[in-house]
Amino acid sequence: MPSPARDRSVVMSSVPSTTNDVNARRRWVPRGPRSPLERGQLAVLLALAVLTISAWALTIHQAQTMDMPMGVMVRGETPASDAPAAMDDMASMETGAMDEAADMASTGMAGSSWSVGGLVAFVVAWAVMMAAMMFPAAAPMILLFRAVAKQRRASTGAVVSTWVFVAGYLLVWTAVGAITWVVVQALSNLAGRLGAAERTTWGPLVLGAVLIGAGLYQLTPLKRLCLDHCRSPFAFVMTHWREGPVGALQMGVIHGAYCLGCCWALFAVLVAAGVMSLAWMLLLTLVIFAEKVLPVGRRVSMVMGGALLVLGVLVASRASAMPWMV
Repeated sequence: MPSPARDRSVVMSSVPSTTNDVNARRRWVPRGPRSPLERGQLAVLLALAVLTISAWALTIHQAQTMDMPMGVMVRGETPASDAPAAMDDMASMETGAMDEAADMASTGMAGSSWSVGGLVAFVVAWAVMMAAMMFPAAAPMILLFRAVAKQRRASTGAVVSTWVFVAGYLLVWTAVGAITWVVVQALSNLAGRLGAAERTTWGPLVLGAVLIGAGLYQLTPLKRLCLDHCRSPFAFVMTHWREGPVGALQMGVIHGAYCLGCCWALFAVLVAAGVMSLAWMLLLTLVIFAEKVLPVGRRVSMVMGGALLVLGVLVASRASAMPWMV
């Protein structure tokens, strides 16, 4: 039978002493990635960071060099009640300039006409903007996909590039860009048929309706369903895994579809305010990242919905102007 003294010595030996803890902390040195999997994950993360920074740089350059009105209301428009009644000549010149501007763009980054060149330019700019805004929130899913694909390669020998998954994801948002261009052109043509006074009257109402619609969608079960899929990369991989490059592309498209279901209303606000509004881009990037990555993401979604509802009512009633509109 062990003696009490021996029992006490065993217990004491299992408890680290303060001196040992201090020495261990002094000897501890942060280690870099050692395994091939860790090094690969770090390389993908750095690549995503470089792509995101580059996409933001291109987007900022485009926003600063693009000289055209954007948003639902044409840049430079003011309510008719504020125009000086005694300056008829100046008012007519202003109206003509605004009508010409409305023909160019009144609902976003519109091209000069219905042309293939305009479509391609818009879609490329949109894809770059999506990479800038969405890669930070999509990074956990991309990294998990690579880790699982690496493990599957070790067991089955199948080689699947992570960038095939990323391509499928961006393919969804590129298609959304093409649809957005069509909507922008159609609304631009519609606004071009309206006079300055009519655009001034309808502009706040349209903006308010978009904001209220986006705010309501933030509170719907469909938003929560799509957000839950985006917030659970492991569950997505377990339920949607497909083998091979084609399977990876399909997974990227499916994840992009869930992401679209989660974020389309927020991007509708961006299009209404002006596709090249850097302030709205940054705000929505932070909101999307918080919704999908942070523990308080569901609460952020509801708070954003409430804020959009309040702002929509204020804008529609003309109690407040649309902030950060370009």
